[in-house]
Formats: sequence, structure tokens, C-alpha cells
Amino acid sequence: MPGHGDSADIRVSGFADVCDLLRNTLFSYNILKYWLVGYSLGGRVAMMAACQTLPGLCGLVVEGGHPGLQREAERDARRLSDGRWAARFRREPLRDVFTDWYQQPVFASLDASQREALVALRSQNNGETLAAMLEATSLAVQPDLRARLNARTFPFYYLCGERDSKFRALAAELSVPCHMIRNAGHNAHRENPAGVVDSLAQILRL
Repeated sequence: MPGHGDSADIRVSGFADVCDLLRNTLFSYNILKYWLVGYSLGGRVAMMAACQTLPGLCGLVVEGGHPGLQREAERDARRLSDGRWAARFRREPLRDVFTDWYQQPVFASLDASQREALVALRSQNNGETLAAMLEATSLAVQPDLRARLNARTFPFYYLCGERDSKFRALAAELSVPCHMIRNAGHNAHRENPAGVVDSLAQILRL
């Protein structure tokens, strides 16, 4: 993921760039058949890429990913919010920014040790490219994918923590098979990794 981990110094200008990087990565490893699995922003990228008729796509699994905002007022509010976070990523120590980031209501179910582990992990990234990635892939600029997802020709499954009321509602709205992860909130793979692994095994029939 651009701006994260081993790709911390990669910059993109929009979803098209991210999808091109994904396509090129699959090609470079000669991966001909695959499932896309993504969490949050990774889930949004996976949905965007899947809606572009990627060759070889066998199916899609999204954990806590938003299909897109539907009202302009929501887009305006998100643009302002993401702009403020991007400015902080550029000018403040990442540990300080992520300490506040993981205090957002959507992460309320994380315990102190899980929150600290995430802050430590994310703080190793590059603030400038994180900011650029946030602006390039903000929900404010993401199209509403509901119609395209409803017209899909590939299997689509949703994973959601049982305590994540916002994304449980979105999953119901999408009318796709949803695997509820027990004892977890938005960051289900961090709060109950075994539950997520079990769900993926069922979906992929491993």
C-alpha cells in the first residue's frame, strides 16, 4: 500500500495510480488467479480495482471498507476532516498524530496494548507520503461503488466486527454475505485474528 510499510516512500495522485500499482504487482509476480482481500482503505482500493474488471480476479473480501459516500455534504465534511489529518501528518511527529488517530470513535473497542502496538507500527511510515495517500484516496474523492458492486460478476464477501455498528449497517446495505467477527470492532483482524482467519478459510475453502 503506497505510503505504508515497505511502500512507505511511494506517492500516488489518485485511485487510478493505486489500481495500476496493484495490477503491475500482480503481473510482475505472474499471479494469474487471485482473490483481493483488504481492510479499511485496503478494502476500498480492492473494491475500486475489482470494479475495473481485473483479469484473473476470483473474488473479493472486504473488512470494514466503505463503498462510497452518497451525499455531497458528506463529501465536503470528509474532505475537511482528511485535509486536517493530512496537514498533521506532514508537520507533526507521527507518534503524536497516530496517538490521536486511534482515539477516534471507530477504534473505541481497541484495548490499550492493541492501540499502542498500532501507533508504534504506523509511526514507522513516512508522514509526507501518508498525507499524499490520504488526500489521493479520501472518501471525499472516491466514487459511490454501490451500483457497480451490485452488478458484479465475482463473489463478494464482507467481514465486520460485531461491535462495529457503522460498518455492520453498511454491510447490510450492500446485501452481500457478511461474516460477523465476534468480540471485535472495526479493526477485527487486530482484535480477533483467529476469527478473521476462520472466516477467510470458510470463504476460500482452505
